[in-house]
Amino acid sequence: MGRLLEVRNLVTRFYMDGAVIHAVNGVSFDLGEGESMAIVGESGSGKSVSVMSLMRLVRFPPGRIEAGEVLFEGRDLLRLSEEEMRRIRGRRIAMIFQDPMTSLNPVLTIGLQMTEGLREHLGLGARAARDRAAEMLALVGLPKPRERLDDFPHQFSGGQRQRVMIALALSCDPALLIADEPTTALDVTVQAQIVELIEELRARLGMAVIWISHNLGLVAGVVDKVAVMYGGHLVEQAPVDDLYADPLHPYTRGLLRAIPTLDGRGHGRLYAIEGMPPDLRRPPDDCPFAPRCPFVLPRCREALPPLDDVRPGRLVRCFRAGEALDWNNAGGPA
Repeated sequence: MGRLLEVRNLVTRFYMDGAVIHAVNGVSFDLGEGESMAIVGESGSGKSVSVMSLMRLVRFPPGRIEAGEVLFEGRDLLRLSEEEMRRIRGRRIAMIFQDPMTSLNPVLTIGLQMTEGLREHLGLGARAARDRAAEMLALVGLPKPRERLDDFPHQFSGGQRQRVMIALALSCDPALLIADEPTTALDVTVQAQIVELIEELRARLGMAVIWISHNLGLVAGVVDKVAVMYGGHLVEQAPVDDLYADPLHPYTRGLLRAIPTLDGRGHGRLYAIEGMPPDLRRPPDDCPFAPRCPFVLPRCREALPPLDDVRPGRLVRCFRAGEALDWNNAGGPA
């Protein structure tokens, strides 16, 4: 499996009201062809800004990509012209956003919105583009797909609109699909259906997928590896089974212990990570998790830990990653 995407030392800042927001701080990761990964973390951790940066969708002002490389199929996306990026967005890299109602134009039919990209990127004629759009709606499980092309977004349910967005994203056969919290606005049953659908299409079409989520439980069964972000930093990356079985960063441990269980084998009560998220106006010069960490050392407040390869395939940004830490007796979440 060859490398499809290589992100190296990505840095993104926002300049607002005289302050600098350190949103993404030197993030690096790789993604192979056909591979699936999740980027997880609480709100404000930098997940969405990271993928918006690699798609060159951060607007200035107030945001600016300050540094880094984003090598996609061997080309650095940060060095391409806007016209070259337009040919990649939607064609080679597609994205599904949280709320399909804000992504779809309410005054245009679904058919018009789907065929526009097909004609632009694939050069299809009107009839061929409409045939392809109907084919994609059928692929994502919408009944009477050809008739539904003439409907407007408000005529679809929330789950159906998200299926339309998936069909729209996949219509040009992208090599990479980015799913940014695609189930947030949906009820639990529909969430499971959408996750299963995307995973089924990934396997069938051979594309790579990046999931953006704050819900570790939701992506556990559908990704190959997980990257955990906190305070704009990548703090842990591991194969999915290793991460869930033996999390090495204190923040990852806290996230996993905060997942509710329904089988009676949980931790007795639902725990929360104490403290507040970091102030992103502070320069990223020390460990962002130090104020909330039960294992904090003096040097954690003085320097940023490096992202070390502590085991094969496992990256952790923590001075104590190699120690056997007793979470239950640390004074933090049990």
